[in-house]
Amino acid sequence: MIVAIAGVSQAGKSTLAGKLRAALGANLSTVLCQDDFVRDPEAIPAVKDHIDWEHPDSIDHEKFRQAIVAEAGRNQYVIVEGLMVLWDSETRRLFDKCIFIEIDKPTFIKRKSADDRWGIEPEWYVEHIWQSYLRFGQTPESQECLVVNGCQPIDLQQIIAYLNE
Repeated sequence: MIVAIAGVSQAGKSTLAGKLRAALGANLSTVLCQDDFVRDPEAIPAVKDHIDWEHPDSIDHEKFRQAIVAEAGRNQYVIVEGLMVLWDSETRRLFDKCIFIEIDKPTFIKRKSADDRWGIEPEWYVEHIWQSYLRFGQTPESQECLVVNGCQPIDLQQIIAYLNE
């Protein structure tokens, strides 16, 4: 089973992916983070002389798909997470289940402001991340997803029940 977890930066995708892997069994599952499939910085579009990590062209979608298929051959569960996991239609077709974590803009800004993994981002870029999410990170109408509220603790049992449907 290939499970997609989508949502804006700081929604809780990586946290849910880790908890889900533990619940499903680490020996039966793996997690693929879309962030691990970014292109070389010189191949990524820029916005205001800043690398635009939030653009679909920042991801090597073909390499990402190949990794998903390869892991599906080795694991019972492949958990795929990222801001734009639903952007590429060929990648979307691989998913058996989809979970979309929603958070509101104030929660995003609060969480993003506390995240300094890549240094402090300028305010304009934080706004750019949100706008990119609205543009590239939404669930296509053709994609059925379980939508969960990332502003509240996520009910892992609800997720497991959804996967077992």
